[in-house]
Amino acid sequence: MRADDDQRCGAVDVHYPTEGGARAALVVAGDLRFRRIISEHTTQLPEVADYQPGRFYLRELPAVMAVLATTVPLDLLVIDGYVDLDPQGRPGLGARLHAQSGVPIIGVAKTAYRGATHAVAVRRGQTTRPLFVTAVGIAAADAAAIVDGMAGPYRLPDSLRRVDTLARGLSVTSR
Repeated sequence: MRADDDQRCGAVDVHYPTEGGARAALVVAGDLRFRRIISEHTTQLPEVADYQPGRFYLRELPAVMAVLATTVPLDLLVIDGYVDLDPQGRPGLGARLHAQSGVPIIGVAKTAYRGATHAVAVRRGQTTRPLFVTAVGIAAADAAAIVDGMAGPYRLPDSLRRVDTLARGLSVTSR
């Protein structure tokens, strides 16, 4: 990876409106800690696969790939969720995304998944509730350090909060 202040890093999220389809959002930063947001992107998909337990990636992956196609390649991508679901490497969304994109992926999950005993717990802000970090293409300890140092004083880094808001189609105050 390049120096911290010479990175194109993205945070991505997908929302499923009640009227159907999916809205994917991407926030791109010019630095590893997401202090300098340089662009925001959204994409609307009219149709998505039905939710299938254990096969969430079938629903989420096309929307993520569509929003990634709206910008130049990234050096790192942060997702809301797990990269892999257990210590044996059962692929989650992040692993499948890495296989398609080749981009190092950091997964940041807000809740513990029963099999993900390998996830690194990161406590940010004043909360005692951890985030659960997994990664591919980057060491898990390095990924956890990046998440710990991401911009924002709260449990959830500012970039993940912002991309969630964009994916939901809510108004966002400009930077």
